[in-house]
Amino acid sequence: MASTDTSTSDTPFQSTSRQETLPVLPLDDGVVLPDTVVTISMQSEEARTALEAASPGGRLLLVPRYEAENGRRFARIGVIATIEDTGQLPDRTPAITIKAHRRARVGTGVIGATAALWVEAELLDDHISDETEALAAEYRAAAKTLLESVGGRRLASALRELTTPSALADSVGYWPDLSNDQRISLLETVDVDTRLRLATGWVKEALAELEMRERIQREVGDDLEKAQREAILRRQMTAIQNELGEGDGDIVTGFRSRLSELESLVPEATHKAISTEIDRLERTGTESMEANWIRTWLETVFDLPWNQRTEENLDLSEARRTLDADHTGLDEVKERLVEHLAVRKLRHDRGVAAAGEGEVAHRRRAVILALVGPPGVGKTSLGESVARALGRRFVRVALGGIRDEAEIRGHRRTYVGARPGRLVRALSEAGSMNPVVLLDEIDKVTGGWNGDPSAALLEVLDPAQNHSFRDHYLEFELDLSDIVFIATANVLDTIPAPLLDRMEVITLDGYTESEKAAIARDHLLPRLIVQNGLREGEVVVTDEAIRSIAANYTREAGVRRLERLLDKTLRKSLTRIADGSADDGPIDVVPDDLRELLGRPIPAEEIENRIDRPGIATGLAVTGAGGDVLFVEMALVPGEGEPVLTGQLGDVMKESAAIARSVVSAHAERLGVSMPGGRRLHVHFPAGAVPKDGPSAGITMTTALVSLLSGRVVRPEIAMTGEVTLQGRVLPIGGVKQKVLAAHRAGIREVILPRDNEHDLDDVPAEVREHVTIHLAHDIDDVLFHALAPTVHIEEATAE
Repeated sequence: MASTDTSTSDTPFQSTSRQETLPVLPLDDGVVLPDTVVTISMQSEEARTALEAASPGGRLLLVPRYEAENGRRFARIGVIATIEDTGQLPDRTPAITIKAHRRARVGTGVIGATAALWVEAELLDDHISDETEALAAEYRAAAKTLLESVGGRRLASALRELTTPSALADSVGYWPDLSNDQRISLLETVDVDTRLRLATGWVKEALAELEMRERIQREVGDDLEKAQREAILRRQMTAIQNELGEGDGDIVTGFRSRLSELESLVPEATHKAISTEIDRLERTGTESMEANWIRTWLETVFDLPWNQRTEENLDLSEARRTLDADHTGLDEVKERLVEHLAVRKLRHDRGVAAAGEGEVAHRRRAVILALVGPPGVGKTSLGESVARALGRRFVRVALGGIRDEAEIRGHRRTYVGARPGRLVRALSEAGSMNPVVLLDEIDKVTGGWNGDPSAALLEVLDPAQNHSFRDHYLEFELDLSDIVFIATANVLDTIPAPLLDRMEVITLDGYTESEKAAIARDHLLPRLIVQNGLREGEVVVTDEAIRSIAANYTREAGVRRLERLLDKTLRKSLTRIADGSADDGPIDVVPDDLRELLGRPIPAEEIENRIDRPGIATGLAVTGAGGDVLFVEMALVPGEGEPVLTGQLGDVMKESAAIARSVVSAHAERLGVSMPGGRRLHVHFPAGAVPKDGPSAGITMTTALVSLLSGRVVRPEIAMTGEVTLQGRVLPIGGVKQKVLAAHRAGIREVILPRDNEHDLDDVPAEVREHVTIHLAHDIDDVLFHALAPTVHIEEATAE
């Protein structure tokens, strides 16, 4: 459509019939409304065919055509027009000038004399009602307001030339923001009142949209003016401060520049908090102490590695090689860590987090690992190996002895010398937002009058909450969900249950002597040789010497003392190299050299000498240092009353002693024993300085009591562990592997375990099971059958 003229002709269109058969001129890119003069290009074959059918001065039916779901469709209403002129456009395209007169309903198609599309057109009249005048006035007022807002009074004056309500309603069709569908809807609305209401609604919508645009422009303009004004004032303030030699302007500018670099890296709330503090710093004079506090806070915030994240290594084979190279044994622990890495790899490869489970579900799949075991088994070094296997940075947070909650959550800024908590400082130290953080000695955390640090750790170690961790010093949320947390502990008893529930516990039991020797040969010795400045081959500690040190000079579950002894061995040997007293060639350390280098070995405790009379039995326990052998001694002393319990026993162990006495009393006749009158039972556990607790000494105390009353000595080569019930049943216990390893180190050849712990024997190394015979007991009769020696009278045992 080339041009439009809304003026009316001097001679009105006349029709002698209510229906006419007319050729159709389809309109694909516009709508022609009545009482307009337009120029139409004749580019399509349909248009040229319709023009030939109409002939100069003839009539056409202009019908809009639009795209529908089932193809292109014609509108139901068209406009009858007459051809005023024919010619060419500036680009030599054929064109006609037509004048539109009135609406007509498109009827059925007929076969005309030419190839054009001919239809029956029903002429439609405009009907006026009592409401028409009022509706027209309402539309005229709204349209005038809209046109004055856009083009002033001159444009609005064009409405005065439209005298009929129908033409007035059609004028909205020339508003440029109307869509083609809206114009077709306007054309198809035959009723004048309905058309006026439709046009008035569109005009009011346009007015509302125009007002909103103007308001937005005003607000944007005000913001720009405010920003420009603040920028000018800041430059003036900077100039004044520089003139005074204060120089805060440069500092503030530097902070603002650093903040702009973080705009896409930090949450909106964090960005706003930092910006607020920069504004406060700008308003505060340098002589104020508050300015120093704000500056320290800003430096702390900007020191966080917001844009630093290490790329994770998801190669499982490489992870296994790294873990195997750093640690010997610990197969279960390594397998669990590789499983954790495999989950992260699979989710990364398949895009699970982005594909539909949601960020919260992804966070809740994170695993917090807790490595629990005696000292020296490699918990801390295992955390470093995990970081290397993942390709992440490593930072260690020592929690031992922490009593203040602020060590975790940070100090509030109202205090002098306030600083963030250890976790925030760990991120700055690591230089990455996704490091491996080792929470070392988490079982040593204790509460005090300053709060309970373990309560603060509940949020840190909960994958569903730590994405919004709030440090008291920073005072905004910090996302810790991408950190791999690994906690270490010696025992689980001192860890609060809610905190323990958030961690997956992996137990690291002690090493056998052969495992210690392998660790010393593959890991400890190479490191110690480098640390002592020795060259490879200058001092050679033979495998036999290493095994002798592990067997005769250590009594530990780990290898810490073994490492110290190896270090001492190397120092003694390199002294001969340093003073020139050594012969040419390497210095070989063999078992016969150890007494000179390390002194006397630890005397082997002869259990046979300890268990030399009735009333003494050997038990097994798990302590913070690993598995251990303990003895229980019972005696009958003159007096009446409750038994005397000594040896720093806990409440559970005291209850076990009471149960043991009740079991023996209840089954005294069947066991062939009786409690003599006028005697009082005394139960003692040697090593009184070491606290003892737990139910696993139940069968040991029962056996010792039966031994005392029956006069039968407990076999010295046997040790036992298990809980006993009032009915004499033996219940399962924990720490089987550590206890059996302790028995093996002590030279014990037989161990009694509860029958329900049979499946735990799979964890015991095969080389230990070859040297230790395991007896499984269902009740106390099974225990006594294996534990007690043939009958010996009390008087004879005492005399001996």
